[in-house]
Amino acid sequence: MTQWKQIQQLENRLLEHVDYLYDDNFPMDIRQGLSSWIESQDWEIAANDESMAAVLFTNLLSQLDRVRLQEQNFLQRHNMKIIQQQLQVKYATNPAVMARVISTCLREERRILSSACMQEQGPLEKSLQNSVAFERQKNMDNRVGLIRASVQLMDQAVKYIEDIQDDFDFRYKTLQSRDPRPNSETMKQEVTRLQEMLNRLDFKRKEILSKMDVVIKDIDDLMTSQLNPELQDWKRRQQIAAIGGPLLTGLDQLQSWFTLTAQSLFQIKRQLDKLVELVVKVTYESDPIPLQRPQMEERIKYLIYHLIKSSFVVEKQPCMPTHPQKPLIIKTGVQFTTKVRLLVKLPEVDYQLKVKTTFDKDLPPGRVSRQFFILTNNTKVMDIEDYSNGCLSVEFRHLQLKEKKYINGTKGNEGLLSVTEELHYLSFEACFTVQGLTIDLETCSLPLVVISNVSQLPGGWASVMWYNLLTDEPRNLAFFGNPPRATWSQLSEVLSWQFSTFAGQGLNREQLTMLGEKLLGMFCILCYSILFKENIPGKPFGFWMWLDSILELIKKHLLPVWNENFIMGFVSKEMERCLLKDRRPGTFLLRFSESHLGGITFTWVEHNDNGEVKFNSVEPYTKNRLSALPFADIIRDYKVISDGVVPENPLKFLYPDIPKDEAFGRLYNSQPSKGESAKPFLHLELMSYSHASTTPLSCQSPEPPMTPGEFNMLNEHLCFDIDTVSLHSLYILINMYYRFMSCC
Repeated sequence: MTQWKQIQQLENRLLEHVDYLYDDNFPMDIRQGLSSWIESQDWEIAANDESMAAVLFTNLLSQLDRVRLQEQNFLQRHNMKIIQQQLQVKYATNPAVMARVISTCLREERRILSSACMQEQGPLEKSLQNSVAFERQKNMDNRVGLIRASVQLMDQAVKYIEDIQDDFDFRYKTLQSRDPRPNSETMKQEVTRLQEMLNRLDFKRKEILSKMDVVIKDIDDLMTSQLNPELQDWKRRQQIAAIGGPLLTGLDQLQSWFTLTAQSLFQIKRQLDKLVELVVKVTYESDPIPLQRPQMEERIKYLIYHLIKSSFVVEKQPCMPTHPQKPLIIKTGVQFTTKVRLLVKLPEVDYQLKVKTTFDKDLPPGRVSRQFFILTNNTKVMDIEDYSNGCLSVEFRHLQLKEKKYINGTKGNEGLLSVTEELHYLSFEACFTVQGLTIDLETCSLPLVVISNVSQLPGGWASVMWYNLLTDEPRNLAFFGNPPRATWSQLSEVLSWQFSTFAGQGLNREQLTMLGEKLLGMFCILCYSILFKENIPGKPFGFWMWLDSILELIKKHLLPVWNENFIMGFVSKEMERCLLKDRRPGTFLLRFSESHLGGITFTWVEHNDNGEVKFNSVEPYTKNRLSALPFADIIRDYKVISDGVVPENPLKFLYPDIPKDEAFGRLYNSQPSKGESAKPFLHLELMSYSHASTTPLSCQSPEPPMTPGEFNMLNEHLCFDIDTVSLHSLYILINMYYRFMSCC
């Protein structure tokens, strides 16, 4: 099933996230019409390869032409023509941008599918979690709404006080302008009425101040007990999403809560200012406004200050466009992007809000051995996003780091931590001014790793994963001085996320169990240095290097097979034999090599006439071998050479008992190596061979090198008519070819 078909089967809640991915940059009509073709192209590589991007762009337009001409609906043909023209205008001069857009959409689709699976949770647990999250959001919506309603009612109360006061002021001044006759009955009645009005005015002033006090306390409690925890929860989820976890959502909802709360606070501030104006006109002994207003105003300013400061967040953590799935790793000399956002949206805010970014600002001396500076422009102005909900944000798209030069080449504290364990950060500063308040804003990125060579990328990603998995501290740069240990339940989840992010499908429960048994069998404790720095006992490589090479192999050469769940993966050799021994002859399974980096092998079972069970394994296929031929085709065309016997394919059933062609048939990319004509030709270069042996094939010694004479003979007969050559000669040629390929 294609990825797009899986997407269409999602529930409406997740489909809304999918809908958000597609816009004029990449219309959903194209995704729908060209779904299979789009998923078969490598957009991620094209995003960083101009020539490949140009080819894919041209092919995309050709595919659109084909679909448009086949479309029967006139309106649909018209719409597709418009879309085609828009794409040509937008991407003709820069097709790599289109490739980047499509790559991002496909990757986010996989993330959404992964979050829909949540294999570690049962339906009841997921249902309870969703229910709790919904109730929490509903409670927050209600509380913010009640505060806004209370503040709006206080506006009416202030207006009522103003009306009473205007009436009192008019009557008082009118009484003063009359001929004073203190003892007249009319005068006494008027004074009594004024006194009653003053008493009522005093009551209403005390009442409004009391209501304000209650609302201010309610806002304070809201910020402390709910709003700030919700923000911290989002930041924690951002950490998890950065290392491949569930899709990050909720920022727009947070902005709504922050904005409504800020509007309430500013409205109360204006109401207090209005009360001050009223005091200037009319005041009296024990007037509550001059007594209570200063303290209330300070509390309002304090709450506004903290609300605005906490609303300044990093929406997108620093990331190189060349490695979008591995944020928080920056290579010197390579551009990276990041984005900050203000969660408070006020119409009266001065939108000329300049944001300055600094690298390792105020970092304590001796904390790092290397120092860097931002080579490109590090100041930009925040602006309103027209295409979103109108948030105030700024995206730095072209930042670049350069390492500082040292006198005499000395770096001071070099050697305290490795390059990939040394943590740095980006800070962002701005000055926010509104309604007479000036607030200095500052926020910072999550700790990031700076590398100088792509070979350091796996180690850097290991550090990013370990940090964000095990701590929610925003800036613990000394973390790797004594990194904490992880439990298997924690580590297994993040490892499964890696397969979901990079290979499109996470590890199932059985694969995680096998990997856990393998890992816990190698190590007693799961600590950072053992998993990511030290070699596996008896091997020249470490656990993470081994697993990362498998991820790379799947991503580049095994995706179709992996996503069909045909690779058992992490089964040990012992378990492999237990699984195969009772199966029909020719039953085979696929697993990752334990002895080679980035290798996959298969083992099949045979039964001798005397009932003895025999297991046969092949040398692992690595990226070099898989670059020439798809793995499904290798399974189809695999042959075993036996003396005097025509080569045959011993692979019959994929474990447990699926006929090979039934399992892999739809994944075959080329025609079988043996044609179907009357006089077929055997194309040796399309076939994989092993020599039959009484020992497992993985244990065989290599054939001797081919002589020049043998090579010339083989070169003359690489393609021959089977009917004109003897079986013995055929075997000799195949044997020579196999030896030739082994030498290569």
